[in-house]
Amino acid sequence: MRLLAVRGKLAAVTRPLVAIVGARNASAAGVKFAERLARDLGQAGFGTVSGLARGIDAAAHRASLATGTIAVLAGGHDRIYPAEHTDLLDALLTEGAAVSEMPLAWEPRARDFPRRNRLISGLSVGVVIVEAARRSGSLITARLAGEQGREVFAVPGSPLDPRAEGTNGLLKQGATLVTEAADVIAVLEPIFGRGFDLPAQEPEREVPGPLDVEPGDDERARIIGLLGPTPVSIDDLVRLSRTSPAIVRTVLLELEIAGRLERHGGSLVSLL
Repeated sequence: MRLLAVRGKLAAVTRPLVAIVGARNASAAGVKFAERLARDLGQAGFGTVSGLARGIDAAAHRASLATGTIAVLAGGHDRIYPAEHTDLLDALLTEGAAVSEMPLAWEPRARDFPRRNRLISGLSVGVVIVEAARRSGSLITARLAGEQGREVFAVPGSPLDPRAEGTNGLLKQGATLVTEAADVIAVLEPIFGRGFDLPAQEPEREVPGPLDVEPGDDERARIIGLLGPTPVSIDDLVRLSRTSPAIVRTVLLELEIAGRLERHGGSLVSLL
């Protein structure tokens, strides 16, 4: 028998919970979708569960801070991984909780993450995989969810993006396709025997900016890392890269000159 140590609001663990997990090296499109999905599910009455990892996990946690999110830890409560998410964990404890089955001072090791994934799926009635490569820990979570009798959802992605190989594979195996929160809710409503109301969507804004700065190497790498074959808005690149509109537009211009960028309508861009 194993014990779970819970910090934060214990009531958050008793709500209807949906796990949202995915790639650590997530694309801007993947991060944006995870944020929107977590926010919409939270406002509809669901709590979100994830593993506090970089990329999709962190996006899901941040987007549902106000409505309640559960972070499942691979290590003990005194050994947060990654350490850079300590502030994020502190913030989510206000309305959510952190859960671990390890001793307080346990330093997480590689074999502890699949065990954490078992708890992520076990706490949830359904698991949504947003982005996952062919060999991904998120696919372990999906497999465990199936073994535990949970619903498995997957977000489709471009066949050209390695980060979508795992999710597209799950869809071929029978996972429920998700393009919006309503897809998740439609499957889960019969399980709970009640309805969940979705929030109204707000229009998006474009953030303009002049081309008058020289990007640093780290800024350039961060912006390119967010790009992929799936079109993403320049506004989202600015927000997710945490750089100025001018820097983002300069990097995009460099990529366009190099023949690596495709522009779409509505200020959307993608890598060729």
